Amino acid sequence: MKYDYCIIGGGIVGLATALAILRRSPGASLTLLEKENTLASHQTGHNSGVIHAGVYYAPGSLKADLCRRGAEATKAFCQEHGIPFDVCGKLVVATDERELSRMEALYSRSQQNGLSVRRLDASELAELEPNIVGKGALLVETTGIADYKAMCSKMADLLRIAGADIRLGVRVTAIRERGDQVELGYDGGSIVTDRLIACAGLQSDRLARLAGVPIDHQIIPFRGEYFRLPASRASLIRHLIYPVPDPDLPFLGVHLTRMIDGGITVGPNAVLGFAREGYSKSAANVADMLDFARFPGFWKVMGKHFNSGMIEMKNSLWKRGYLEQCRKYCPQLTIDDLLPSEAGIRAQAVMRDGTLVHDFLFAETSRMLHVCNAPSPAATSALPIGEMIAARLGLQ
Repeated sequence: MKYDYCIIGGGIVGLATALAILRRSPGASLTLLEKENTLASHQTGHNSGVIHAGVYYAPGSLKADLCRRGAEATKAFCQEHGIPFDVCGKLVVATDERELSRMEALYSRSQQNGLSVRRLDASELAELEPNIVGKGALLVETTGIADYKAMCSKMADLLRIAGADIRLGVRVTAIRERGDQVELGYDGGSIVTDRLIACAGLQSDRLARLAGVPIDHQIIPFRGEYFRLPASRASLIRHLIYPVPDPDLPFLGVHLTRMIDGGITVGPNAVLGFAREGYSKSAANVADMLDFARFPGFWKVMGKHFNSGMIEMKNSLWKRGYLEQCRKYCPQLTIDDLLPSEAGIRAQAVMRDGTLVHDFLFAETSRMLHVCNAPSPAATSALPIGEMIAARLGLQ
């Protein structure tokens, strides 16, 4: 069968891209292929649910702009379609003098990004959050929470109404660009499309290589392990509680997150995943491990972050170490409060020289566009990311 557009990947970025294409090109034929039997099965479905404001991103950067616009678009989409969301705000808490200095730099960055952020001293923090301690904090009033899986379900409904063909359980096994079209093979069939857009997250590098697109990076999976607090702790916090990030580390650190279902999660840490799509501690995939073991960038990034990686691994194995990270700003927590919760996996693009890719990374040919890296906060920014991709295809 022949389509104008084919999208690989049924996460929030793929769905938002499909919406943007059909909004700009109504009546076009479009199919979306997802290898799982449900949409939003991986990064989107294991997302913390936070609608980020964009505090951490360099002023004037693409990430800062997409996050700011994405937060507004996400809230508007939820409001329009009756999807629950809550603009509960976030507190970035400094627990010592060094973190206070970093907090000031973060405040300056947020001002340059045009965000509504307020400094709090220790007494103001205690007034807002009696169970949280710190020397100061930043109140980010526009941060919220939402249900991204529910958003994906609604996007799929809108796509079907617009005439899109969404196929689940379809694993692409061959991609060939020939002249003015792209041929895709999968178990039991094939299709032809004028334009292919791959939004494949954890499998994005493999699809690019399958299509013969030269790339110089690889996806390294990092598991983010979470705990969930018992229902009796549901009123522990009113806002999201984040630590001040260490600029020398690639991830934000363990935080307390209110969920749209009323619960509270603790996490994530960041440990090397032994399977790209394995969410249990014991999950391991030999092919995935061989992939990153053969990639020189993996060993370079592991060497650079060896000490922090060992701390993360220790805390993964030793729950009390994980707890101590939280007790820095929430001393009320006990070991019994940390109940099991499902992990998430971050698709971290790493270059051959060991550089972690923190920005968007695309690989393009005349007929294909591969989204090789859509960094956090991709869920928050999905709607404007979709519009950006549609614009890259030349659609007005």
